[in-house]
Amino acid sequence: MSRAAPAADHVVVVGAGLAGLSAACHLIGAGRRVTVVERGDVPGGRAGCIRRGGYHFDTGPTVLTMPHLADEAFRAVGTSLREHVDLLPLRPAYRARFADGSALDVHTDAQAMEAEVERFAGPREAAGYRELRHWLTRLYHAQMRRFIDTNFDSPWQLLNPDLARLAALGGFGRLAPRIGRHLRDERLRRVFSFQSLYAGVAPGRALAAYAVIAYMDTVAGVWFPRGGMHALARAMAGAAAAAGAGFRYGSTVVRLERSGQRVTAVVTDRERIPCDAVVLTPDLSATYRLLGRAPRRWTPLRFSPSAVVLHLGTDRTWPQLAHHTLSFGHAWERTFDELTRTGDLMTDPSLLITRATVTDPSLAPAGRHTHYVLAPAPNTVVGPDAAAWNVLAPGYRLHLLDTLEQRGLTGIAGAVEEECLVTPADWAALGYAAGTPFSVAHTFTQTGPFRPRNLVRGLENAVVAGCGTTPGVGVPTVLISGKLAAARLIGTPRPGRRVPAPVAVPGRRGGA
Repeated sequence: MSRAAPAADHVVVVGAGLAGLSAACHLIGAGRRVTVVERGDVPGGRAGCIRRGGYHFDTGPTVLTMPHLADEAFRAVGTSLREHVDLLPLRPAYRARFADGSALDVHTDAQAMEAEVERFAGPREAAGYRELRHWLTRLYHAQMRRFIDTNFDSPWQLLNPDLARLAALGGFGRLAPRIGRHLRDERLRRVFSFQSLYAGVAPGRALAAYAVIAYMDTVAGVWFPRGGMHALARAMAGAAAAAGAGFRYGSTVVRLERSGQRVTAVVTDRERIPCDAVVLTPDLSATYRLLGRAPRRWTPLRFSPSAVVLHLGTDRTWPQLAHHTLSFGHAWERTFDELTRTGDLMTDPSLLITRATVTDPSLAPAGRHTHYVLAPAPNTVVGPDAAAWNVLAPGYRLHLLDTLEQRGLTGIAGAVEEECLVTPADWAALGYAAGTPFSVAHTFTQTGPFRPRNLVRGLENAVVAGCGTTPGVGVPTVLISGKLAAARLIGTPRPGRRVPAPVAVPGRRGGA
């Protein structure tokens, strides 16, 4: 593994999102002095929060899988995840509701899910689910050590025994047909393939290897931190600070000072911070501006679809909703064409509705509930630009409320006490390229060794972390990206040969 500035003593981490916090913890654990610079007033980055009228809204990710990866960061600073965060297992992990009126609870327990699939679609599909679960597990073990939790220096690193295993498992085929080998019911196929949208690619075009995301969701388990997803970021920042990290909140980095091929200081709008190395975690576009150039690539970067998020604080809720509910429309292939090709808003939307208060009532006033409604949308390169969204937003809000009403959330518009609408224009205003919080899509040419590297060409002591670089988008992979960036600076040896099973990390009872 190539390294940058192995003797670095004082490292400045730019950005206190999950990637930056992970990097900070691993660097401190290796004996480095760390200063974290964050433009916001609190840690979290994309995993932020809004508080209004007694309601607490997570503004970023709502799904937590693979908590052992967060535990690695805590253990690097001499503590553990369970000492700081009360993790609540979600049962079911999801509830899927379909346009024909049917519903399916997605359980991570094998026997419970097999019974649910048999109830939903019959014994043949239950047998197919057993086969699919076995395949997903083998896929995870073939990928994790060599292709996800690793620093790539060259595409030649792909040539290893796990590549042959991945190929034998069909990982380089297409996701939708591969899922279809096991499941005939079109509704079940959706449940195990929609996750590719997290990677920015439609199931019909995504590599089957990205079924590993379905493994994380439907096999490894889904959790919720008491206090919201933002509680994880707060806890990581607290653990890093207790171990000696310095934090500069409300500080925007304006430039990097250099001497030859080294960054010598990070300059903010408030101060100059000398350093021996720097970890850059902002959106790729912002990182490239600080560096003064983007890396040379043979194809332009392609970005994932974006999302509209409607945060609702309501005086009632609807019992048909689980903590996470997938509300599918009739359309499927057309929906992905709209999101990734034609740039149209979904005419028959599929939505993710998160009702966190069913698990943690403290997130709203007594008797009230939060509803996080995520509608995938084209990014601002493919679809409407930021200026257009400023015009479209009010009408699209009404469209979402009307869709929810038609799908059984009767009276939702009149139940709203607090709300916040976030559109691609808002993501663009935060500096996210193409108006998407999901960064660079996981196309073949933007995956593994072909994804933007975490080493910076021409600089000996600068590395990159976050969802735009290795290994990619999502809470688990962003946590890994921070660890991999730290490894570039400290030369941490590769983990043991055995791929760890993503075991549950129990929460500390009694609150965070």
